[in-house]
Amino acid sequence: MDRYWFFTWRTYGTWLPGRAGFVGEYVTTDGLRVTDNRYGDPAGPAMPLAAYSAFIRNQPAVFLSGAQAAIVFEQLVETAAYRGRVLDAVAILTDHIHLVFGTPADPDQDKMLDDWKTYASRVLNRHAGWKAPAPRPVWWARDGSKRILKTPANRAGAIRYVRDQHDPLRLWVSDAATQVLAEYSKDVWVEPGELGEPGEPRP
Repeated sequence: MDRYWFFTWRTYGTWLPGRAGFVGEYVTTDGLRVTDNRYGDPAGPAMPLAAYSAFIRNQPAVFLSGAQAAIVFEQLVETAAYRGRVLDAVAILTDHIHLVFGTPADPDQDKMLDDWKTYASRVLNRHAGWKAPAPRPVWWARDGSKRILKTPANRAGAIRYVRDQHDPLRLWVSDAATQVLAEYSKDVWVEPGELGEPGEPRP
């Protein structure tokens, strides 16, 4: 693989902007634009925006079940094989997904994120029994976190971060990724600020 990536995306309607614990870019009640996204930064307090974000949702927030996590994982594996990507580690939690993977060449990161989410949405739609003309379910929040892992140490740190997620519905680490972890100790992660939980700007 020519390049490795650490992607995260959230389910629809969760971790709303302004919610207590939200991590990401936002404007404070004093009008200041701030970004709380560094690993270890204290989370900000709840803000009025959280209530508004919940109000404008067009469907309930999505929290994945164990069964849904299982089929999403299978689809991620299938998508990786179809696109020529190699999965290092996957953690599927009730309200977000972490993915570490490698790619040949240097594909467009926005298109890759959309690709992962689109195929996962299709399998969830089938599982939910969705059929037109019923409104199509929205499974994921817009956008997501897309990070290039520039060094083997960065790759090891991202794999370890995913592996150590608390209470995942589905957790998987490849044999190759386990070998990478064996080669790099915890103290080699050189970009600790890059591993904060990413927020989503819109529901």
